Amino acid sequence: MIIKELSREDIGRIREIDRSEKVRLLYKHKEGALIPEKVDLDVPRWSEQECERHISTLSSELSNGGTLIGAIDGNLLVGVAVIGHRFIGENLDEIQLVFLHVSNCYRRKGIATKLFNTICKLAKDKGAEKLYVSATPSRSAVGFYVSHGCRLATKVNRELYKLEPEDIHMVKEL
Repeated sequence: MIIKELSREDIGRIREIDRSEKVRLLYKHKEGALIPEKVDLDVPRWSEQECERHISTLSSELSNGGTLIGAIDGNLLVGVAVIGHRFIGENLDEIQLVFLHVSNCYRRKGIATKLFNTICKLAKDKGAEKLYVSATPSRSAVGFYVSHGCRLATKVNRELYKLEPEDIHMVKEL
């Protein structure tokens, strides 16, 4: 397994990621607390339309100075993370983790941790004091970020909240 920076031209390889997942618990953020809700969802791989939407959004981010990190097993992209290009937050001291996904059969093997740690180092090297995370509200995503030092954002980024109001907005001190 190799973790390395990829070029903007590699963004189309996100089609190789199998983001499918069985979700049995989602969280909602209410009044400073996470409220669990039992669900029964089978989340499929991304459709081609979803891939194109992600590729468009991420390409724009990368064109403006964001960074793409990939986890590669042989010739297969099995994990990907993107850090944003601009400082955000009240004090302009945060950088957004724009995207982090690991293929289904590669989860729970430390790949997401390696990608996340690489992103945290990049953010810190750019001068950020915090990493802003807008996490899918599933138990697996929220649990991952909490276990890696993220906490609920006390000041939610309104622009990002507007894009993904169901997400759990978190920050990690770097």
